[in-house]
Amino acid sequence: MDTNKLMALLPDIAAFVTVVEAGSFTAASQRLGVTPSGVSRQISRLEAALNTDLLERTTRKQVTTDTGKVVYEFSKKIMESASDIANIASQEVGEAQGELRVSAPKAFSRHILEPLMLSFLELYPKVKLRLLVSDEFVDPFGHNLDIVFELTHFPRENLVAKPLGEIKAVLCASKSYLQENGIPFHPNNLLNHNCLFLNEQPNDNVWLFNKDGENVKVQVDGRYSVNHSEMRLNAVKSGVGIGIFPEFVVEKALREGDVLQVLPEWHVNSRYQGEIVMQFPQSKFMPARRRAFIDYMSASLQMESSL
Repeated sequence: MDTNKLMALLPDIAAFVTVVEAGSFTAASQRLGVTPSGVSRQISRLEAALNTDLLERTTRKQVTTDTGKVVYEFSKKIMESASDIANIASQEVGEAQGELRVSAPKAFSRHILEPLMLSFLELYPKVKLRLLVSDEFVDPFGHNLDIVFELTHFPRENLVAKPLGEIKAVLCASKSYLQENGIPFHPNNLLNHNCLFLNEQPNDNVWLFNKDGENVKVQVDGRYSVNHSEMRLNAVKSGVGIGIFPEFVVEKALREGDVLQVLPEWHVNSRYQGEIVMQFPQSKFMPARRRAFIDYMSASLQMESSL
């Protein structure tokens, strides 16, 4: 294939990578800012040029063919190389500047990142921060992100992962609720209590506990569930029931006596806890703005976790 034909295929290669990583033509079209039919035409054009099927299309989804998987791996390397080229051009000598795109979970953004973001902006006045707040993992390649924060024990293998500290899950209730309903002394006692949980996924009401080698799984229930940590905390403060939170959400409320910790001797395993991991694409040429952000957040968050 001559250079002119290859150059013409680069946008289609980028579209193909986005479709594979997004999981559907519709999701890819949203990321690329074009119509699903437009994305479909790009994939068809690439398949015609390569004389092979890359995707098996059904009414609901598409599956990458064996050949498509190989083409995807090479296409991804092309996109990563293009990103390196852009980074070379955007590397600044000395002062960090330009746009930085970051994604992070909602509660973590509100309670931990927000003040650090504002301090970073003050420290680096020529950097523009674009924060995408989402509790779902956001693909950095498809959304053109520089940094992704996640609470997890299993960082993404295709990203550089920098652990920044451990977040524990905490059970809390108001003093009035515990006085009226009794204090749980074992996780199984929670079956007799009104428990507040996230209710985003089917197993969010399944709480796992362990202590001294004893593992307990409890399927809790309650009259009120909400996927907003501050609303859930307000309900707990009002005496509605026992709630589960990342420790940074309830730190102040515990310190001021608005809530009391429940089952403090038990370790809680849930989606509310894990390593704070800062993840970013591997790159030989990192822009100064990204390096400055990584260094600043690493120092700030590791310092907080050690306090």
